Amino acid sequence: MYEFDFTITGIGSVPFLDVDETCLLIKENFPNMPFWPQFVKRSPYEDMIIQFSEGIPFLRVSEEKRAVFAIKSTSPEKELTHFYESFFSEDLSDFHISIEYAPGLYKMVELVSDSDAPFIKGQTVGPITFTGSIKDQQGKAIIGDSELMDVCTKGIAMKGLWQVRKLKESGKKTVLFLDEPYLASIGSAFSTISKDRVVESLKEVIDYIKEREDVLVGIHCCANTDWSLIISAGPDIISFDAFGYIEHFLLYKDELLRFLKNGGNIAWGIVPTTDSDFEEADIDKLFKKLRKGLETIGEWGMDLKEVSARSLLTPSCGMGTMKPENARKAISILVEIFNKILK
Repeated sequence: MYEFDFTITGIGSVPFLDVDETCLLIKENFPNMPFWPQFVKRSPYEDMIIQFSEGIPFLRVSEEKRAVFAIKSTSPEKELTHFYESFFSEDLSDFHISIEYAPGLYKMVELVSDSDAPFIKGQTVGPITFTGSIKDQQGKAIIGDSELMDVCTKGIAMKGLWQVRKLKESGKKTVLFLDEPYLASIGSAFSTISKDRVVESLKEVIDYIKEREDVLVGIHCCANTDWSLIISAGPDIISFDAFGYIEHFLLYKDELLRFLKNGGNIAWGIVPTTDSDFEEADIDKLFKKLRKGLETIGEWGMDLKEVSARSLLTPSCGMGTMKPENARKAISILVEIFNKILK
C-alpha cells in the first residue's frame, strides 16, 4: 500500500506552449508526483483523442477538423489479423506514442530521472471516451460498433502499457490515469452502451496493464457520473471534480467505504479549471470544502489518518482551456492548499 498524504499532481492538459519551461514548472511545483503535460494549444496531435490514436486499425486523423474518424477498408481482414497478432503476442511496436504527439512525455521522463520524486504520473484517454468521440463514415460514434469497440479497447490497453514502460524509464513508481469524461453520459439518452459493457471495457484495460506491470491505475471523470460503476471496474484510484461535485460523490457511501477499506485511493480535484469558476476561487473556501468532504467520510467510521494517507490533490480537470495566467495561479493555489493541510 502506498501513502500519498495529499500528494499533489495534475490531470494532464495545460494551456502553455513551451515544452521545456512547462516541464520544469511541473517538476518544481509537483515534486512528489510530477505529471507529463499535454499541450493542447500547441498542436492538434495533442488533442486527447488524436494523441492516442496511432497504430490502432481503421483510425484516420483529420488535422483540419482536429478529430479522428474510423474508416473501414473494403478488405479489413489484413489490418485486423496484424492487430490481433500484435495483441496476443504483446508486440507493442505499433502502439508507441510518438514524440511529435507527446513531447511532454519524453521531456518529463528525462527531467524526473535525476529527481527525488517517488512517483511519476501519466494519462491516457479511456476506452469509453475514445470510442464515444470517434465517428464512422455514417457519422455514428463507434462505441456502438462491437468490432471497433473491441479493437479500440485493446489498442488503448496496449498504448497504456507502452506508456507505463516509458514512464518507468525514469526509475519512479508509475501512476496512470484513464481520462473518462464521457462517463458523465452513461445511462442517459445520449449513451448507446450498457453499463455492463462500460465496466467490462474499463476492466479490460486496467487488468491488461496491471497484470504486466507494477503500476497504480486510476480513472478520472471530471463530471457527474455513477461512481459505483467506476469503482466496480477495479481502479486503484478514483479521481473526481471535488470542486463541482463533492456532494454528489459522497452520496455513494457504501461503495466508497468498500473501496477505501479495500485499499482504494481518492484524488480530490479541488481547484476549479474553468476560467469563470476560477475567478471566484478562494483558498479558504476550497480548503473548507475539502475538509468537509473528509469529515463526512470520517463520520462514516473511517480513520481520517488512513483516508489522508490515501488521498491526492489535483485540479478538478485538465487546465488546457484556462488562460495561462490562471493556470499558473491554479498550480500555486493547489500548492498552498497542500501546505495548509500540512499545518
